[in-house]
Parts: sequence; structure tokens; C-alpha cells
Amino acid sequence: MALIQPISAARWLLVLILIAGIYFFHGFVVPVLAALVIAFASWPLFVRLRARLGGSRTIAASVAILLILSFLIIPVAIAISYAAKELHTWFDWAYQTNRIGAPTPEWLLNIPRIGSWLDEQWVRYVGHPGAIGELIQLASGANIGNISRALLAAGGGAFNLFLTLLFMLIALFFVYRDGEAFTAQLDKLGERLLPTRWERLSGVVPATISSTVTGMTLIAIGEGVLLGFCYWLAGVPSPVTLGVLTGIMALIPGGAPLSFTLVSIYLVASGSLFAGIALFMWGSVELFIVDKTLRPRLVGGPIKLPFLPTFFGLVGGVKTMGFLGLFIGPVLMALLVAIWREWLREAEIVEAREQALEAEAEKELPTPTRKTG
Repeated sequence: MALIQPISAARWLLVLILIAGIYFFHGFVVPVLAALVIAFASWPLFVRLRARLGGSRTIAASVAILLILSFLIIPVAIAISYAAKELHTWFDWAYQTNRIGAPTPEWLLNIPRIGSWLDEQWVRYVGHPGAIGELIQLASGANIGNISRALLAAGGGAFNLFLTLLFMLIALFFVYRDGEAFTAQLDKLGERLLPTRWERLSGVVPATISSTVTGMTLIAIGEGVLLGFCYWLAGVPSPVTLGVLTGIMALIPGGAPLSFTLVSIYLVASGSLFAGIALFMWGSVELFIVDKTLRPRLVGGPIKLPFLPTFFGLVGGVKTMGFLGLFIGPVLMALLVAIWREWLREAEIVEAREQALEAEAEKELPTPTRKTG
């Protein structure tokens, strides 16, 4: 008789293969999840594209990847060119300040209580000719090792980001091309594991991801446009750049209020007290409306997550997985809420069934008869 049964050996072999696969391929989890998020969010558009291209999955997947690349590269190129112009302006100012000096800005002088102290620090470290060159020489000389390590780390981070994007695009191509076949196989396995629940739970993930990506993108664009327009009305310099940064920060929990609060503080410090207070009040009202009404309705899809689970999903996702967690966190929270509601539904069904059985049992009991003398 064998010491280990064939079924037990096969199970342990499967467990070991899964552990080895997780160990060797855990670095691909983030690009694969990013590819799945993009595929779920853009699948209806991909189906239309495939129909226009004659139904060829390979050609449609290739065209979709090229469109996504253009969608990523063109805005990044525009942002880099605009940022280069802004940086060129700052470099010119730094060059002129280092050559001939610069007086203390009025908004620094107008800050209550510490304006005079800031004026002294400005004159000592920035305002006189050659001050910026001295600061750069002092910082680079004392921290040359830290600067070199930071540059190496930045280069390594950029290379890792490039590899992540490359793997994401490769995974996205195969998801577009073979997604329907893989989904059919996954449905077969899911029906074997969860025969009565799989159909309901499997529809939660794509709908939740699609609504989350669409909702958060619309919210970020809307907040960036509205607050950027308010920056322009308030007279803030570079309102377009600040509006774009506010829209990007709006994807992160707490990013939008931090942005308009800093701009409001700048306005108050520069002497525009009414504009700073008005901007802060408008941003607070707009943020309250978005977080209490729009975000719970748009994020979560068919589950309709309340505010607190939505907030926990966003914050927990960002803390665990970074930017990608903005979309994975609400999906996991939606699945948890769906499973919880499924359990409540089963408990209500069981309770109603037990009450019905008790009612039938009471009807079947014989009624007592009275004895007549």
C-alpha cells in the first residue's frame, strides 16, 4: 500500500506549484492588475472597435494598444512641454536673481507677525547677488553623496516604471485578444466552486471597475476644471498648471482639499484676503457635495457603496498598492459588501423558510375536541 495516496500527492503538488508561481511572478501582479483595470473599463469601446475592424481580435487588440499609447504619450508630452516653459521662467528668474539680486516679495512682507523675519532671511540667503549660487554650492558640497544616491534611485525608479508600463501593455494586448475565452473558462470553474452565487458575484467586478474608473476620472476632471477656473478668477498665477495638478491630486483622497487650501493660504498671504477666503469656502462646499453625493453614486457600480466604505477602499488601496490601489481598493470593498449582502440575503431566506415551516406545522396540529357529558 502506498504511503501517500495519488490524490493527496496531486493536491500537494498543486499547492507547491502555486507557491512557486507566486514567488517567481509576484513582480508581475501590479502590471497585470493595471491591465485588467484598463481592459474592464474600456471593454465596451474595444468591442465596438473590433466590430469596425471586421471582428479580428488580434488586429483590434493591436489598434487598441496603439490608441492607448497615443492617449498616454500625447498628454504627457504636452504636460512636459508646458512644464518646461514654466521651469524655463523659473530658471531665468533664478539666474537674474543670482546675478543682480532681488527684493523681498510683497506677499512675504505682508504675512502677519513673521513678515519682518522672512524679509531678513530673504536678504541674507536669497536677495543679494550670488546668493543662489552659494546655496547650490553649499547644498551640493555637503550632500554630494545623498544627491548621487538620489539620482541613481531616480534612474532605477524610472527604469522600473518603464518595465511596468511595458509589461502592462503586453498583458493588456493578450487580455484584449483572449479575454473572452479566459472569461468563459473562469465562469466554468466559478460555477463549480460557487454554483448558486458565481453569476451574481462575477458581474460585480467588471461593473465596479468600469464605474470606478469612469467616475473617478470624471470627478478629477471636473474638480480640476472648476477649481482651475476659480484660480483664474482669484488671480492666481499659472491657473492652468494649478488646475491640472489639482485634478491629478483629486484622484488621491485628501489631495483636492490640500491643493485649494495651499492656494488659499497663498492668496491670503499675498494680500488677497477676500479671494483666499472665497476660494477656500467654495472648495469646501464643492468637495462636500462631491464626496457626499457624486462619489458614492459613481464609485462602486451596481453595489452603490456608501461614503465610509468608499473612503476606506480608496485610502486602503492607495496605502497598499499606490496609484493602482485607487481602483483596486473600491473593487475589493464592493466585493466585500456584495458578499455581506449575499449572506444577509441567505439569512433572510432561511429565516423566512423556517417561519413558513413553523406556520405549516401549526396548521397540521390537531385541534382539541371538547367532551360532552
